[in-house]
Parts: sequence; structure tokens; C-alpha cells
Amino acid sequence: MLFKNYDQLIANGLTPELKQKRQDILEILTAATQAVDPYTAVRTHIFQKTIHIEDTIIDTQDYNKIYLIGFGKASIPMAQAIIDQISVEKGVIITNHTTQTWPYQHVEVIIGGHPLPNHNSITGTKKIITLLQQTTTDDLILILISGGGSALLCHPRVDLASMQQTTEVLLHSGATITEINTIRKHLSHVKGGQLLRYTPARCIALIISDVVGDPLEFIASGPTTADTTTYRDAKTIFQHYNLWNKVYDPVQKIISAGIDGELPETVKTNDPLLFQVTNSIVANNYIACHAAQQKAQKLGYTTQIGTTTLMGEARLVGKQLIIQIQDLPQNSGIITGGETTVTLKGSGIGGRNQELILALIPLLAQIDIVAASFATDGIDGTSDAAGAIGDPQTHQRALQKGLDSTQFLENNNSHTFFNELKDGLITHPTGTNVMDIQVLLK
Repeated sequence: MLFKNYDQLIANGLTPELKQKRQDILEILTAATQAVDPYTAVRTHIFQKTIHIEDTIIDTQDYNKIYLIGFGKASIPMAQAIIDQISVEKGVIITNHTTQTWPYQHVEVIIGGHPLPNHNSITGTKKIITLLQQTTTDDLILILISGGGSALLCHPRVDLASMQQTTEVLLHSGATITEINTIRKHLSHVKGGQLLRYTPARCIALIISDVVGDPLEFIASGPTTADTTTYRDAKTIFQHYNLWNKVYDPVQKIISAGIDGELPETVKTNDPLLFQVTNSIVANNYIACHAAQQKAQKLGYTTQIGTTTLMGEARLVGKQLIIQIQDLPQNSGIITGGETTVTLKGSGIGGRNQELILALIPLLAQIDIVAASFATDGIDGTSDAAGAIGDPQTHQRALQKGLDSTQFLENNNSHTFFNELKDGLITHPTGTNVMDIQVLLK
């Protein structure tokens, strides 16, 4: 079962109708998560030692040796799908957690850091580089990329402490993931297509997208694709969020040196390196939202997908969704997906999904809508929850416990609020990551 507190979440509905809607939302979110299972997403592209990518068929038997590298939260099940079907010479996987014994000694697993890179992230990346440097034009490299790859694949041009501090201030600034990854690319030896510089071999990258709109250059900071951004763009982002004078000196020196032409730019669209790689997205937010819609319709809701590119400040976005659904008839549903942001002003514990629902609590008290927001990787911000659920009775339940949702919102303390109500969505790490999903049922 996906949700550890499944029974509690349903029991928190104070009427039979609310209990049913809560149960329906949990089933909808479960269906969405299962649809982007990493193992299945990769396995469906492999047939008898051939890899099928859109209109291209790659016969792995045409190559001398097959190597496997991966980085991201979904690396382990993605790698398992490859190993079950294809003979791999050697491999290196960097992920942020493992819950099982890994039986393949020829494919090394390294536990790196996320959302901040750590020493293991750097060690694992250097091992990937060493492996790539051993390959020839007769070899094939299978590259598995998923959410979290920007932190886990880390070979920075600055020291680790500077990279960690820069990442942390960016994550707390309200910057979008594309802005954050623009900076990451220009502080890196491997991002922005630069991973390709270490190998002459044919490369196939299978990608689970965790970025709105699926732009290849920003997923895991685009290590295998062309980059349209520049050092100048990176400095502009720092300045826009008033961070240029807050990051450490080594970061400023690298960006400034790049602007002055003293350092090489990331890989651009005319680079011959790009001819050796095929990039393919095998799972994304649209697939998850489509599965959620199908499940909701089976449960009797007339359901529409509002968007799969939801962006903006979490506390504001949720209110827009309420406006969309409140004029719809009963037994209607709206499914959305994407990745909102939170600009930290307080010192509380939480994440963008819980903050989105927390902002809705007073509004839900006035309308017959049950709403949930869910991080598909099972981790929402700095908390141990994956998101939260709220209904028309949540506001009153909170007041009875002396909880003022507005005060918790101002302190960015959404997790504490929902933890007190036992309305946090608690899962294990799901092994996948295609951003977030919101479900609203009327």
C-alpha cells in the first residue's frame, strides 16, 4: 500500500461522504504513482536485447561492451530493468537511498546526497567519469537519468562547501528549477552536456522527467544534451534573487571567469558530441496525471486535467485551482501536475505540497471540495510527508485543537499543522519522481 497512514487519512473525514472522497483521492494518487513506476518505464522499451526509442531500434548485440550509469532517485529500479534483459559489462549508479541488498557486484551503487550534494555524490561522479574514459567507439553506454540527478551527479568547479551553500540559498529563494539548474550547470564539469566529453561511445539516455514541460536541458541539469544558457544567465539569476553577494567567493569567481571567456561554456547545439547520444523521456508528469484522470473517471467523477505545467508560489496556486473547480457540477474532479515554489519567510517545517493545501484550509471550509497535493517521490520539502489532504471540516478540526492555519502558513510550518491533524500524506520513498500532482474532488 502506498500510504502508510491510509486508514487514518480516511477516518479523519467526519462524514461518510468525506470519508469516501478521501479514499478516492488516495486511490487516484496510487494509480498515478504506479503509472510512472521506474522499472516498468524502462522495461517497456526493451525487446529481446534491443532498445526501442520512438522510431529508433538499437540492437545491443552490435556493440562490443555495454556499460550502465545512472543518477537520480529512480536509478535502482531503472537499472534493474536493464540488468534483467541486457548483459552489462560494468556500471555505476548514484542514488539517494537504497532499501534492499544490491546483488550485482559489477554495477556499483553509491548513496549520494539530496537535495544537497555530498562527498559521495562527488566520489560517485568521479567513478562514472573513470568508467566513461575506459570506453571506445565500439561500446554502448546506457545512461539512466531521474529526479535528484542534479545533486547526485556532482563534479563541481568549486569546493563542496561552496556548492552546498549555493544550492541551499537557491532552494530557499523561490527560484524555479530551471533557474537553479542554470546555475548548477555553470558550476559543473559534467552538467549541461559536458558528461559526453568523457567518452567516444554511443550513448542512450533514458530519462524520467521531474521538470515542468520536460525540457531535456534542465532535467538533472542536462548532462547529455545541449545547453541554451550561459554564464551570464547564471549571474543574472543570482542578481535577480539578490544572492550574488550572498554566495561564497569561489562561486563568484567561476561565474565571472566564465563570463570573461576564461572557462569553456557548456555544450551548445552545434557541438559534434551530440551526434553520439539519443535522449528519450520514458516517464513524466503527464503520464501520471493521465492515469489519475482515468482512475477518477472509473470512480465516477467527471474529471479534467487542468495542466501538467503548474508553476508559481504554492500558497497562491491552490487558490486558482479552487476557482476552476467551484463552478463545476457535483462529482467533478480536476487533476493538475507540475512543480510550485515556496519563498521561505518563516522557520517552520514543510514543503510546497503541504503549503499549497494549508493555504486552502479556510477556503475549503466554505465549499464542498476535498483537495490533496502530493510529491510523487514521497518527499515534500524538509518533512517526512509527501503532501497533505484537506476537506471542508479541516478548518474546524484545526480550531478545536487551537491551530490557526494562517499563522502556520506565515511561518512556512505546514508539516507541523498537518502532523497535528494527522492529515499528512505519509509514504515510503516511491522510487520515482515526476514532480507533484494535485487532486480536487467536488
